[in-house]
Amino acid sequence: MRHSKLLAGLVLAGLAAGAVPTFAQSNVTLYGIVDDALTYSSNQNGKSNTYLRNGNLAGSRWGLRGTEDLGGGTKALFQLENGFDVNNGAFSSSGLMFNRQAFVGLKNDSAGTLTIGRQYSPYYLMVGTIGPVAYLTGATGAHPGDIDGLDTTIRINNSVTYTSPVLWGVTASLQYGFGGQPGAMGKGNTFSGALRYDGGPLSLAAGYLRLNNVGGGTTWNGASTGVPSTSAVNQGYMTADSLQHIALAGIYTLGNVTLGASYSNVQYKPGAASLFHDSAIFNTAGVHASWIVAPQWRLAAAYSYTAASKANGITDAATYHQVSLAQVYSLSKRTSLYALEAWQHANGKSLSANGVSIINAGPVVGDSQNSTPSATSSQFVGMLGIRVDF
Repeated sequence: MRHSKLLAGLVLAGLAAGAVPTFAQSNVTLYGIVDDALTYSSNQNGKSNTYLRNGNLAGSRWGLRGTEDLGGGTKALFQLENGFDVNNGAFSSSGLMFNRQAFVGLKNDSAGTLTIGRQYSPYYLMVGTIGPVAYLTGATGAHPGDIDGLDTTIRINNSVTYTSPVLWGVTASLQYGFGGQPGAMGKGNTFSGALRYDGGPLSLAAGYLRLNNVGGGTTWNGASTGVPSTSAVNQGYMTADSLQHIALAGIYTLGNVTLGASYSNVQYKPGAASLFHDSAIFNTAGVHASWIVAPQWRLAAAYSYTAASKANGITDAATYHQVSLAQVYSLSKRTSLYALEAWQHANGKSLSANGVSIINAGPVVGDSQNSTPSATSSQFVGMLGIRVDF
């Protein structure tokens, strides 16, 4: 009897031990950037200004990213990222805890990656990351007002993204953002696709992004899955029914020097509720270069030219010339001092925010001056700052 009880106990103990799950290897990383700069603008709505500006070399942020190894070359992954203003402690976007990114998904070495949530578009991730913003930052290096969305100003809500594994140096990615409008699936939705080749010193990319507006009004409807930034460059066209981006970019690295070029075509297409009546088209071409002078020193420069179409009663269409410079000195792997300078000159006419009145084109350097355009034909911006990564 005693032996039978002992045997039963051993069996139960063994079953209990076998019932304990084997946990897959996982990791979670806390990371972030704190960036601030003393900034001078020659003209903001008619007056010069000297002030502190947050997030210039890179947007200030903190985030969590994690993976769990599920075996067989498959991992579960997630990322949550919040942007903030170091000068007042406020969220970068009111009411949004994780305004920069919030997604979850699966990655397989052979099948690719599938993610869902609030994400950057393939258009930005494959084209924008080898454009001028990658070397000069969006604050002063983005094309005027970030008209072509090659900086991080556009994020896609309610989106599903598939990215292929790398095959012969080529990566492909597709994204769909669900508009969520009952009975009108195409309202407010987003579609993006991109291809990229990386081979040795050469990288080439092409991308497409289409944002559909939920409905017309005085501005782009915030319930849409993708919302473009507004500036003096595009303010007259923000009641568009849809917005289309097409862009090409390439870089070539020669030792410590990287040379790049980009082209974009942007179309604001009106609908029945739009305040303008003709499609507004912006074409931008640019070149940029980056030079690692020494392990601690990096210099960069860029030039871009943006031209708007003659439409909506405008015969002298707006043009924008922009020159951007950057000097970055690394005190350590995590801390950098930097200086940024940019000058922009605008010619011709554009539409006011009401989509009807024709006004002089207003310069807006990069995307740091979107809400503060110059009242004259030119604008200069200079910054001295510090960036700390953790």
